[in-house]
Amino acid sequence: MNVEIFSDVVCPWCYLGRARFAGAVERFGGEVAVTWRPYQLDPDASAGGLVEQSLAEKFGGPERVAEMHERMRGLMAAEGLPYAPEKALQANTRDAHRVVAMAGEAGVQDAVVGRLFRAHHAEGRDLNDHGTLAELAAEAGLPGVAERLAAGEGEAAVAAQLEVARNVGITGVPFFVFEGTWAVSGAQSREVFENALAEVASNVG
Repeated sequence: MNVEIFSDVVCPWCYLGRARFAGAVERFGGEVAVTWRPYQLDPDASAGGLVEQSLAEKFGGPERVAEMHERMRGLMAAEGLPYAPEKALQANTRDAHRVVAMAGEAGVQDAVVGRLFRAHHAEGRDLNDHGTLAELAAEAGLPGVAERLAAGEGEAAVAAQLEVARNVGITGVPFFVFEGTWAVSGAQSREVFENALAEVASNVG
């Protein structure tokens, strides 16, 4: 079964959704090929500063942000995910998506996506920095990224895929597309994903 996941590495719900979906796939037991597709929550995001600062401006102050963090911390802990949102740095994720696309060609896409998620949401790494992206990609099995980023590799492909997401009408992530036809939106429970996998398998089998 083929599943495309539209996601942004700075999205905590995508980080959570990846873990829940992986758990569902493990219990489902069938062969599932996952392709990660790019989506940008904020295409105009600039580098610099803590995510907490922009969240406070958007949602009404640090107290509200602290409440949001605690809720997410509990959900992440239930999936065994490290999570330190107070460390997260603002980033424009276009270059991170380019790295994810390169990883897809090399067959290590999910590993690279997982490493980028953890780097942003738990370690406070700077995903704007090409050296950091290259280091993280190499840790996940994809060497030589810095040179490819500097050469502009993947810019056109990622731009085209981002346009696909807009044309499909995706307005939030994570967004899961099964066999190009069935869709599940959001970081649903493992049970919801298991049911979706079973239903799609029965329709395509």
